[in-house]
Amino acid sequence: MMIFLKERLVFLATPKTASTSIEMALGPHCDIRLAKSPNAKHTPLRKYKRMLEPFVQTLITGEADTVAMIREPVEWLGSWYRYRGRESLNGKSNSTANISFNQFVEGYLSEPQPEFAHVGSQSRFLSDKDGNLGVDYLFCYEDMAGLLRFLENRLGRQVTLGRANVSPVAELTLSPELHKELRKGFAQDFEIYERFRK
Repeated sequence: MMIFLKERLVFLATPKTASTSIEMALGPHCDIRLAKSPNAKHTPLRKYKRMLEPFVQTLITGEADTVAMIREPVEWLGSWYRYRGRESLNGKSNSTANISFNQFVEGYLSEPQPEFAHVGSQSRFLSDKDGNLGVDYLFCYEDMAGLLRFLENRLGRQVTLGRANVSPVAELTLSPELHKELRKGFAQDFEIYERFRK
């Protein structure tokens, strides 16, 4: 998460949406940056509203806008699956090294979720305490150019992204049955993504 006081803008770092690359580019220019641990870096909207927004309001005039990204839900899970398949996690309970993408999604759909599939949901990350989408500006992952234009206009500076947290290559075939179950079980994720897709 990055907070720009003068520009009254809060960047919410949705996991697996190039947030690390964006923070590497803009981190040195923000006023407040939560990045040392994943729990801080990926602070969801409802936690920001409850814990940080009251403090931010004491530092600015008016209200700050929030901006974030969303990724196509199957691709988002595929990124998590590949990320957790890296060698450094081999033998750990959150590793996906020895399971298929279908097994990963089956775990994601189960209750309780196994640790390797416990990755949250984009809709929950972007929603307020009542479960409603609460981000002011939302961009789809494939519209990175649109997000960068927005940030450049709002912050008054050029934004050049590097590459960070690149996941290993992996097979991401998902059975039609699991795809259907995923769309049903996480309908809000698909609905939000499709609403903002251009």
